[in-house]
Amino acid sequence: MFGLFKKFKDGFAKTVSAIAAKTGGLFGGRKIDASSLETLEEALYTADFGVETTAEILAEIKAAYKKDKELRGQDAAAIGAAVLKRVLAGAEGVLADLPKGGPRPPGAGGSETASGDRVPPLPVVIAMIGVNGSGKTTTSAKLAWRLKQDGKTVVLAACDTFRAAAVEQLKTWATRLELEIIASHTGADAAAVAFDAWQAAKARGRDYLIVDTAGRLHTKSHLMDELAKIRRVLQKNDPTAPQHRWLVVDGSLGSNSIEQARVFHESFGLTGLVVTKLDGTSRGGALVGIYRQLKIPIYFLGLGEQAEDLQPFSVDNYVKAVFGPGE
Repeated sequence: MFGLFKKFKDGFAKTVSAIAAKTGGLFGGRKIDASSLETLEEALYTADFGVETTAEILAEIKAAYKKDKELRGQDAAAIGAAVLKRVLAGAEGVLADLPKGGPRPPGAGGSETASGDRVPPLPVVIAMIGVNGSGKTTTSAKLAWRLKQDGKTVVLAACDTFRAAAVEQLKTWATRLELEIIASHTGADAAAVAFDAWQAAKARGRDYLIVDTAGRLHTKSHLMDELAKIRRVLQKNDPTAPQHRWLVVDGSLGSNSIEQARVFHESFGLTGLVVTKLDGTSRGGALVGIYRQLKIPIYFLGLGEQAEDLQPFSVDNYVKAVFGPGE
Protein backbone atom coordinates (compact mmCIF):
# COMPACT_ATOMS: atom_id res chain seq x y z
CA MET A 1 0.00 0.00 0.00
CA PHE A 2 2.90 2.34 0.76
CA GLY A 3 4.28 1.77 -2.73
CA LEU A 4 0.91 2.57 -4.29
CA PHE A 5 0.57 5.77 -2.28
CA LYS A 6 4.12 6.77 -3.25
CA LYS A 7 3.09 6.59 -6.92
CA PHE A 8 0.20 8.95 -6.19
CA LYS A 9 2.44 11.26 -4.14
CA ASP A 10 5.07 11.37 -6.88
CA GLY A 11 2.43 11.66 -9.61
CA PHE A 12 0.86 14.73 -8.02
CA ALA A 13 4.15 16.30 -6.95
CA LYS A 14 3.75 19.27 -9.33
CA THR A 15 0.24 19.98 -8.06
CA VAL A 16 1.36 19.80 -4.43
CA SER A 17 4.40 21.97 -5.16
CA ALA A 18 2.22 24.56 -6.87
CA ILE A 19 -0.07 24.75 -3.83
CA ALA A 20 2.91 24.94 -1.47
CA ALA A 21 4.52 27.67 -3.57
CA LYS A 22 1.40 29.80 -3.26
CA THR A 23 0.75 29.14 0.42
CA GLY A 24 4.28 28.98 1.76
CA GLY A 25 3.73 25.57 3.31
CA LEU A 26 0.42 26.50 4.91
CA PHE A 27 -0.44 22.89 5.72
CA GLY A 28 2.31 22.64 8.30
CA GLY A 29 1.99 23.64 11.94
CA ARG A 30 1.59 27.39 11.66
CA LYS A 31 -1.62 29.20 12.50
CA ILE A 32 -4.24 30.17 9.93
CA ASP A 33 -4.91 33.86 9.36
CA ALA A 34 -6.93 35.94 6.90
CA SER A 35 -3.96 36.39 4.58
CA SER A 36 -3.21 32.67 4.40
CA LEU A 37 -6.84 31.95 3.52
CA GLU A 38 -6.55 34.28 0.55
CA THR A 39 -3.39 32.59 -0.68
CA LEU A 40 -5.00 29.16 -0.20
CA GLU A 41 -7.93 30.23 -2.37
CA GLU A 42 -5.55 31.35 -5.10
CA ALA A 43 -3.60 28.09 -4.83
CA LEU A 44 -6.71 25.94 -5.19
CA TYR A 45 -7.76 27.86 -8.29
CA THR A 46 -4.26 27.48 -9.73
CA ALA A 47 -4.44 23.72 -9.18
CA ASP A 48 -7.77 23.78 -11.07
CA PHE A 49 -10.05 22.48 -8.34
CA GLY A 50 -12.79 24.67 -9.79
CA VAL A 51 -15.08 27.33 -8.38
CA GLU A 52 -17.52 25.06 -6.54
CA THR A 53 -15.00 22.82 -4.81
CA THR A 54 -12.70 25.72 -3.92
CA ALA A 55 -15.64 27.64 -2.46
CA GLU A 56 -16.70 24.64 -0.36
CA ILE A 57 -13.20 24.08 1.00
CA LEU A 58 -12.73 27.77 1.87
CA ALA A 59 -16.19 28.08 3.43
CA GLU A 60 -15.59 25.17 5.78
CA ILE A 61 -12.10 26.33 6.73
CA LYS A 62 -13.38 29.86 7.37
CA ALA A 63 -16.21 28.50 9.52
CA ALA A 64 -13.74 26.50 11.57
CA TYR A 65 -11.40 29.51 11.85
CA LYS A 66 -14.27 31.68 13.08
CA LYS A 67 -14.85 29.20 15.90
CA ASP A 68 -11.16 28.67 16.68
CA LYS A 69 -8.59 31.42 16.08
CA GLU A 70 -5.88 28.90 16.97
CA LEU A 71 -6.71 26.82 13.87
CA ARG A 72 -3.52 25.54 12.26
CA GLY A 73 -2.50 24.52 8.80
CA GLN A 74 -2.84 20.80 9.36
CA ASP A 75 -6.40 21.41 10.59
CA ALA A 76 -7.18 23.29 7.37
CA ALA A 77 -5.67 20.44 5.36
CA ALA A 78 -7.88 17.93 7.18
CA ILE A 79 -10.96 20.03 6.37
CA GLY A 80 -9.93 20.25 2.70
CA ALA A 81 -9.40 16.50 2.60
CA ALA A 82 -12.84 15.87 4.07
CA VAL A 83 -14.49 18.11 1.46
CA LEU A 84 -12.66 16.34 -1.39
CA LYS A 85 -13.69 12.93 -0.09
CA ARG A 86 -17.30 14.07 0.06
CA VAL A 87 -17.22 15.53 -3.45
CA LEU A 88 -15.54 12.40 -4.85
CA ALA A 89 -17.87 9.93 -3.14
CA GLY A 90 -18.65 7.25 -5.73
CA ALA A 91 -15.88 8.38 -8.08
CA GLU A 92 -13.82 5.18 -7.96
CA GLY A 93 -14.40 2.86 -10.88
CA VAL A 94 -13.62 -0.66 -9.68
CA LEU A 95 -12.28 -2.99 -12.33
CA ALA A 96 -13.44 -6.08 -10.47
CA ASP A 97 -17.02 -4.85 -10.88
CA LEU A 98 -16.93 -4.86 -14.68
CA PRO A 99 -19.69 -7.12 -16.01
CA LYS A 100 -18.85 -10.02 -18.27
CA GLY A 101 -19.98 -10.12 -21.87
CA GLY A 102 -23.17 -11.87 -22.79
CA PRO A 103 -23.44 -15.68 -22.74
CA ARG A 104 -22.52 -17.49 -25.93
CA PRO A 105 -25.61 -18.16 -28.03
CA PRO A 106 -26.30 -21.73 -29.22
CA GLY A 107 -24.05 -22.75 -32.08
CA ALA A 108 -21.69 -19.83 -31.50
CA GLY A 109 -18.64 -22.02 -31.39
CA GLY A 110 -16.47 -23.32 -28.59
CA SER A 111 -17.14 -26.50 -26.69
CA GLU A 112 -18.18 -27.69 -23.29
CA THR A 113 -15.69 -29.13 -20.86
CA ALA A 114 -15.62 -32.85 -20.11
CA SER A 115 -17.72 -32.19 -17.00
CA GLY A 116 -20.38 -30.42 -19.06
CA ASP A 117 -19.63 -26.94 -17.73
CA ARG A 118 -20.84 -23.97 -19.74
CA VAL A 119 -18.36 -22.51 -22.22
CA PRO A 120 -16.78 -19.19 -21.18
CA PRO A 121 -18.76 -15.98 -21.58
CA LEU A 122 -18.08 -13.61 -24.42
CA PRO A 123 -15.24 -11.12 -23.99
CA VAL A 124 -15.82 -7.87 -22.16
CA VAL A 125 -15.21 -5.02 -24.60
CA ILE A 126 -13.66 -1.76 -23.42
CA ALA A 127 -13.72 0.97 -26.08
CA MET A 128 -11.07 3.63 -25.50
CA ILE A 129 -12.14 7.07 -26.74
CA GLY A 130 -10.50 10.48 -26.75
CA VAL A 131 -8.94 13.32 -28.67
CA ASN A 132 -5.51 13.12 -30.27
CA GLY A 133 -2.73 13.59 -27.77
CA SER A 134 -4.67 12.38 -24.74
CA GLY A 135 -2.50 9.27 -24.39
CA LYS A 136 -5.28 6.94 -25.50
CA THR A 137 -3.14 4.46 -27.46
CA THR A 138 -0.47 4.07 -24.78
CA THR A 139 -3.19 3.86 -22.13
CA SER A 140 -4.87 1.04 -24.08
CA ALA A 141 -1.64 -0.94 -24.00
CA LYS A 142 -0.98 -0.18 -20.33
CA LEU A 143 -4.52 -1.25 -19.43
CA ALA A 144 -4.09 -4.53 -21.31
CA TRP A 145 -0.82 -5.13 -19.47
CA ARG A 146 -2.43 -4.42 -16.09
CA LEU A 147 -5.26 -6.84 -16.81
CA LYS A 148 -2.69 -9.43 -17.83
CA GLN A 149 -0.84 -8.90 -14.52
CA ASP A 150 -4.15 -9.56 -12.77
CA GLY A 151 -4.37 -12.95 -14.48
CA LYS A 152 -6.81 -11.93 -17.23
CA THR A 153 -6.48 -12.72 -20.92
CA VAL A 154 -6.67 -9.76 -23.28
CA VAL A 155 -6.72 -8.90 -26.97
CA LEU A 156 -5.91 -5.41 -28.24
CA ALA A 157 -7.70 -4.05 -31.31
CA ALA A 158 -5.72 -1.43 -33.24
CA CYS A 159 -8.70 0.56 -34.53
CA ASP A 160 -6.96 3.91 -34.72
CA THR A 161 -6.46 3.46 -38.44
CA PHE A 162 -6.92 7.18 -39.12
CA ARG A 163 -3.74 8.59 -37.56
CA ALA A 164 -0.49 7.81 -39.31
CA ALA A 165 1.74 5.47 -37.26
CA ALA A 166 -0.95 4.84 -34.60
CA VAL A 167 -1.17 1.16 -35.52
CA GLU A 168 2.61 0.80 -35.37
CA GLN A 169 2.67 2.58 -32.02
CA LEU A 170 0.24 0.08 -30.53
CA LYS A 171 2.11 -2.83 -32.13
CA THR A 172 5.33 -1.59 -30.53
CA TRP A 173 3.70 -1.47 -27.13
CA ALA A 174 2.17 -4.92 -27.66
CA THR A 175 5.57 -6.38 -28.53
CA ARG A 176 7.23 -4.71 -25.56
CA LEU A 177 4.57 -5.91 -23.10
CA GLU A 178 3.94 -9.29 -24.79
CA LEU A 179 0.29 -8.59 -25.58
CA GLU A 180 -2.01 -10.08 -28.21
CA ILE A 181 -3.06 -7.62 -30.90
CA ILE A 182 -5.25 -7.61 -33.98
CA ALA A 183 -4.27 -4.90 -36.46
CA SER A 184 -4.50 -3.88 -40.08
CA HIS A 185 -2.94 -0.93 -41.91
CA THR A 186 -3.36 2.84 -41.76
CA GLY A 187 -6.55 3.76 -43.59
CA ALA A 188 -8.21 0.38 -43.05
CA ASP A 189 -11.86 0.19 -42.01
CA ALA A 190 -11.72 0.58 -38.22
CA ALA A 191 -15.05 -1.19 -37.73
CA ALA A 192 -13.80 -4.19 -39.72
CA VAL A 193 -10.71 -4.39 -37.48
CA ALA A 194 -12.97 -4.27 -34.42
CA PHE A 195 -15.12 -7.06 -35.84
CA ASP A 196 -12.08 -9.27 -36.56
CA ALA A 197 -10.60 -8.56 -33.14
CA TRP A 198 -13.85 -9.51 -31.39
CA GLN A 199 -14.03 -12.75 -33.35
CA ALA A 200 -10.41 -13.53 -32.41
CA ALA A 201 -11.03 -12.76 -28.73
CA LYS A 202 -14.10 -14.99 -28.75
CA ALA A 203 -12.39 -17.85 -30.58
CA ARG A 204 -9.45 -17.75 -28.19
CA GLY A 205 -11.69 -17.50 -25.12
CA ARG A 206 -10.15 -14.23 -23.98
CA ASP A 207 -11.58 -12.28 -21.06
CA TYR A 208 -11.23 -8.79 -22.50
CA LEU A 209 -11.06 -6.96 -25.81
CA ILE A 210 -9.64 -3.43 -25.62
CA VAL A 211 -10.49 -1.33 -28.68
CA ASP A 212 -8.18 1.62 -29.32
CA THR A 213 -10.24 4.00 -31.47
CA ALA A 214 -9.05 6.94 -33.55
CA GLY A 215 -8.37 10.16 -31.72
CA ARG A 216 -11.04 12.65 -32.61
CA LEU A 217 -12.27 16.09 -31.73
CA HIS A 218 -15.81 15.99 -30.41
CA THR A 219 -16.66 18.48 -33.17
CA LYS A 220 -15.56 16.18 -36.04
CA SER A 221 -18.79 14.50 -37.13
CA HIS A 222 -17.26 11.93 -39.50
CA LEU A 223 -15.04 10.50 -36.78
CA MET A 224 -17.89 10.55 -34.27
CA ASP A 225 -19.91 8.61 -36.86
CA GLU A 226 -17.07 6.08 -37.05
CA LEU A 227 -17.43 5.45 -33.31
CA ALA A 228 -21.11 4.68 -33.83
CA LYS A 229 -20.21 2.30 -36.67
CA ILE A 230 -17.71 0.42 -34.49
CA ARG A 231 -20.39 0.08 -31.85
CA ARG A 232 -22.93 -1.26 -34.37
CA VAL A 233 -20.48 -3.82 -35.73
CA LEU A 234 -19.54 -5.04 -32.27
CA GLN A 235 -23.22 -5.42 -31.40
CA LYS A 236 -23.68 -7.79 -34.32
CA ASN A 237 -21.50 -10.15 -32.31
CA ASP A 238 -22.72 -9.26 -28.84
CA PRO A 239 -25.73 -6.92 -28.34
CA THR A 240 -24.26 -5.73 -25.04
CA ALA A 241 -20.92 -4.62 -26.52
CA PRO A 242 -19.00 -2.48 -25.93
CA GLN A 243 -19.83 -2.97 -22.28
CA HIS A 244 -17.51 -0.11 -21.37
CA ARG A 245 -16.80 3.14 -23.13
CA TRP A 246 -13.99 5.01 -21.45
CA LEU A 247 -12.88 8.52 -22.28
CA VAL A 248 -9.15 9.12 -21.93
CA VAL A 249 -8.69 12.71 -20.73
CA ASP A 250 -5.43 14.66 -20.76
CA GLY A 251 -5.18 15.92 -17.19
CA SER A 252 -2.94 18.81 -18.20
CA LEU A 253 -5.91 20.40 -20.00
CA GLY A 254 -7.58 20.89 -16.65
CA SER A 255 -11.19 21.99 -16.49
CA ASN A 256 -11.08 22.79 -20.23
CA SER A 257 -11.71 19.09 -20.85
CA ILE A 258 -15.12 19.10 -19.14
CA GLU A 259 -17.09 20.29 -22.17
CA GLN A 260 -15.20 17.87 -24.40
CA ALA A 261 -16.14 15.02 -22.07
CA ARG A 262 -19.74 16.17 -21.91
CA VAL A 263 -20.13 15.99 -25.72
CA PHE A 264 -18.57 12.53 -25.88
CA HIS A 265 -20.88 11.41 -23.08
CA GLU A 266 -23.98 12.70 -24.86
CA SER A 267 -23.05 11.04 -28.15
CA PHE A 268 -21.56 7.75 -26.96
CA GLY A 269 -22.75 7.16 -23.39
CA LEU A 270 -19.48 7.08 -21.48
CA THR A 271 -19.18 4.59 -18.63
CA GLY A 272 -15.77 5.57 -17.29
CA LEU A 273 -12.84 7.97 -17.37
CA VAL A 274 -9.08 7.58 -17.45
CA VAL A 275 -7.19 10.78 -16.59
CA THR A 276 -3.64 10.84 -17.98
CA LYS A 277 -0.47 12.96 -17.82
CA LEU A 278 -1.11 14.06 -14.26
CA ASP A 279 2.56 13.73 -13.38
CA GLY A 280 3.42 16.52 -15.81
CA THR A 281 0.95 19.15 -14.66
CA SER A 282 0.20 21.35 -11.66
CA ARG A 283 -3.52 21.15 -12.47
CA GLY A 284 -4.20 17.89 -10.66
CA GLY A 285 -7.38 19.29 -9.13
CA ALA A 286 -9.12 19.14 -12.49
CA LEU A 287 -10.28 15.56 -12.09
CA VAL A 288 -12.46 16.74 -9.19
CA GLY A 289 -14.31 19.15 -11.47
CA ILE A 290 -14.63 16.58 -14.22
CA TYR A 291 -16.21 14.06 -11.88
CA ARG A 292 -18.33 16.71 -10.17
CA GLN A 293 -19.84 17.81 -13.47
CA LEU A 294 -20.32 14.44 -15.15
CA LYS A 295 -20.55 11.87 -12.32
CA ILE A 296 -18.74 9.32 -14.50
CA PRO A 297 -16.48 6.99 -12.46
CA ILE A 298 -12.73 7.37 -12.82
CA TYR A 299 -11.08 3.99 -13.31
CA PHE A 300 -7.42 4.85 -13.78
CA LEU A 301 -4.92 7.69 -13.56
CA GLY A 302 -1.83 8.06 -15.71
CA LEU A 303 0.98 9.01 -13.32
CA GLY A 304 4.03 8.39 -15.49
CA GLU A 305 5.46 6.88 -18.66
CA GLN A 306 5.89 3.25 -17.61
CA ALA A 307 3.23 0.53 -17.88
CA GLU A 308 2.96 0.26 -14.10
CA ASP A 309 2.29 4.01 -13.84
CA LEU A 310 -1.31 3.47 -14.93
CA GLN A 311 -2.82 3.21 -11.47
CA PRO A 312 -6.38 2.44 -10.30
CA PHE A 313 -8.00 5.63 -9.04
CA SER A 314 -8.14 5.79 -5.26
CA VAL A 315 -9.97 8.66 -3.59
CA ASP A 316 -8.06 8.10 -0.34
CA ASN A 317 -4.65 8.11 -2.03
CA TYR A 318 -5.54 11.11 -4.17
CA VAL A 319 -6.75 13.17 -1.20
CA LYS A 320 -3.79 12.09 0.91
CA ALA A 321 -1.34 13.02 -1.85
CA VAL A 322 -2.83 16.51 -2.19
CA PHE A 323 -3.72 17.40 1.41
CA GLY A 324 -1.97 14.79 3.51
CA PRO A 325 1.25 15.06 5.51
CA GLY A 326 4.53 14.44 3.74
CA GLU A 327 5.88 10.90 3.93
